[in-house]
Amino acid sequence: MKLLMHTCCAPCSVYCIDSLRAEKIEPTLYWFNPNIHPYIEYKTRRDTLMEYAQMVNLELVVNENYGLRNFCQEVIGDLENRCSNYCYPVRLEETAKYAKENGYDAFTSTLFVSPYQKHEKLKKVCEQMAEKYGVEFLYRDFRVGFREGQTKARELGLYMQKYCRMCF
Repeated sequence: MKLLMHTCCAPCSVYCIDSLRAEKIEPTLYWFNPNIHPYIEYKTRRDTLMEYAQMVNLELVVNENYGLRNFCQEVIGDLENRCSNYCYPVRLEETAKYAKENGYDAFTSTLFVSPYQKHEKLKKVCEQMAEKYGVEFLYRDFRVGFREGQTKARELGLYMQKYCRMCF
């Protein structure tokens, strides 16, 4: 299976990658996170992911759309629901679209490892994008490995953001 995995950061990708590799699936990592601000946080997470992808020998596609203006315009009126109404859809639509346009069989996201995400809403968005773009959504509830992945990320010396939620 040719899988594109939206990747929010290196620490969250650790368990997801290990789990998928245990299934003999080698994902291609996809960085598209225009909701991460300030820029220094965005850059640090992106750069750490780039280093980690090399470390574990995985292909990484980086979509460099920082998107501050759109982020601010879209979330200012409803900050409490920004994850569901903007952050999930914008990132996962771009992921599904890229997957379809570039011959991937399926897509998923490292967001499914975090116990801090709105899991069911996230899953629903992925299902909608899969239908819209005609590409499979590979669902995995990676939350069981969250602590394991975080521990391994610390052992590897990966940058650990001060908060896990992506929409701030």
